[in-house]
Amino acid sequence: MEYLYLFILLALLAEILGTVGGFGSSLFFVPIASYFLDFHSVLGITALFHVSSNLSKIAFFRKGFDKRLVISIGIPSVVFVIAGAFLSKFIETKVLEILLSIFLLVTSLTFLLFKNLALKPTVFNSISGGVFSGLIAGLLGTGGAIRGIVLAAYSLRIESFIATSAIIDLAIDSSRSVVYTLNGYVHSHDLYLIPILLVVSVLGTFIGKRILTKVSEEQFKTIVLILVLITGLVTLFKVISG
Repeated sequence: MEYLYLFILLALLAEILGTVGGFGSSLFFVPIASYFLDFHSVLGITALFHVSSNLSKIAFFRKGFDKRLVISIGIPSVVFVIAGAFLSKFIETKVLEILLSIFLLVTSLTFLLFKNLALKPTVFNSISGGVFSGLIAGLLGTGGAIRGIVLAAYSLRIESFIATSAIIDLAIDSSRSVVYTLNGYVHSHDLYLIPILLVVSVLGTFIGKRILTKVSEEQFKTIVLILVLITGLVTLFKVISG
């Protein structure tokens, strides 16, 4: 791959921002990786990258995950991420990239404009959040922001929030990895990136955890959302001009 060192640096940045912002690294990694790989390859690499990324988060934040939320959000997430991953094969990659950019813009603007946005902590909302986050993760490679809205309703501690989200995400990524592989998105010539991204995920999670002890979560989340907004705009411009 050309510009491999730049790719690794940006992947590390995505992991750090995803850890501290609570949205998951794919919110940044998917649009970043699409500059280096075709979109279907990005989906395959992202799913494999996230398996290691979530194992790192579980290792660093393993205390206090919420078993009830893992079940109520995780099960529908897994079912619908499989559906979304399967459907992605029948949608043009340019359409998927446009949908991704719109998703990034809507997500960032919603959180920036409605900072007190909150759902009620009900089973229905948990299941619905699992359905939508799973479906979007399967189609576009990232659904952590929706899951973040649902988890925020339960006022979890930072460690519990990240650990619970990571366990759910691990189930999602393991499931869609299988479908993406069957779809032909995982290519042998890209597999050398996996051990590199494994190191990136551990290092990025470690740095993110250290930042969480030094900086206000709300302040950093605002910075992350502004970066998501910029990423969405740049991604949309790239697709339209390309």
